[in-house]
Amino acid sequence: MRKLPPIMVACLALAAAAACGSDSGGDTGSGSAPAASGAPSAAGGDKPLAGEKIEIAAKWTGDEQANFEKVLKAFEEKTGATVTYASTGEDTGAYLGPRIEGGNPPDVAILPQPGLVQQYADENALKPLSPEVQAQIDQNYTPYWKDLGSAKGQVYGVLVKAAHKSLIWYRQGAFDDAGAQPASTWDDLIKNAQTLSDSGVAPFALCAASGWTLTDLFENVYLSSAGPENYDKLAKHEIPWTDPSVKTALEKMAQIFGKKEFMLGGSSGALQTDFPTCVTQVYGQKKAAMVIEADFVAASVGQSGAKVGEDAKIMPFPKAGDTAPVVLGGDVGVAMKDTKGAMALLEFLASKEGGEVWAKQPGYLSPNRNVSPDNYPDDLTKQLAQTIISAGESVRYDMSDLAPSAFGGTDGKGEWKDLQDFLRNPSDVKGAQEKLEADAAKAFKK
Repeated sequence: MRKLPPIMVACLALAAAAACGSDSGGDTGSGSAPAASGAPSAAGGDKPLAGEKIEIAAKWTGDEQANFEKVLKAFEEKTGATVTYASTGEDTGAYLGPRIEGGNPPDVAILPQPGLVQQYADENALKPLSPEVQAQIDQNYTPYWKDLGSAKGQVYGVLVKAAHKSLIWYRQGAFDDAGAQPASTWDDLIKNAQTLSDSGVAPFALCAASGWTLTDLFENVYLSSAGPENYDKLAKHEIPWTDPSVKTALEKMAQIFGKKEFMLGGSSGALQTDFPTCVTQVYGQKKAAMVIEADFVAASVGQSGAKVGEDAKIMPFPKAGDTAPVVLGGDVGVAMKDTKGAMALLEFLASKEGGEVWAKQPGYLSPNRNVSPDNYPDDLTKQLAQTIISAGESVRYDMSDLAPSAFGGTDGKGEWKDLQDFLRNPSDVKGAQEKLEADAAKAFKK
């Protein structure tokens, strides 16, 4: 799991971000009085969950917490339930572990990666989702997302919030000066890079000291060039990293890595630049033209003094093959108590109605295909939401977050280090593949 600086996590606004607060909700136990379902499909009285107390735990603080609490307020008004929010902080496992061991977990938890669904299911800490929740998933999500929230033949989780990782941010002034246009294909992107370089500006500021940014780049190139089916196989290590499809993706990445003038500071500079410093280099220092990263770049754009939609614009990640890539990160809702209140809340969060309430708040993207982009408060978010809907069955979850953390989520090890080494020596594609395969094989055996 990638480790973002705390301010970035608190400020994933899709417009220029202001300084964020840090207050969090209280930690109150939940009741479990029986009640009828209060989610959109429920029948019964006007307030079917009157008297029901529900606790939900998630990592969000500050603005993100405040926005989520508006969604919870809408659920309370609809059902009569009382919902208490508890912030887990950045280490969700460290918060939930003792509560699970003590027999006092929250009714509902929002997990920052699907791997935790598998982990907690193995520990028998999760409750299978009710038929009503699953009906909302079937109605509003592609089958891929249902599978992602399942373990041991049971459905435990629903993706409730997304981060869009298939973006390239560019500085409009640099493009205007060079006469460059946003690229729709990988070949166009490489031509643009040459045009920008010839104009005297470094095309890319790479945040390669943060290894997860390189996994995001690989995932987009691979999904586009190899297709969703191979993406799924590689994510599960059902095909090896020595497969020809991986070679194709790495060779495309080498078209950037192999030209020092394409990267601010060359490969050495890129490997010494972390996230979000690379964003500052593009928009604050104006030393480069593009940064390849997710929607949360917007927060650092604002801190650099630029305006999203004016100085800072986005292009969808260019096609490197037959598939227009859309890679998402995101947060998965699970039930840790089998109460009607817990299931009703998850049903609401999985519904079109709940998604539309949340979509009206800044800093949110819904993976729900039935939440119209018209609900979002700004043009950028509308654009991002439309790309998710348009990608349909091809949308995929961040591959490194699906892998064992020893391979896909550890600084200085596994995929992070192997791709950093490949950036140092992009001519050795075969060697990079062999190292990736050796590290993946070791991690997936555990």
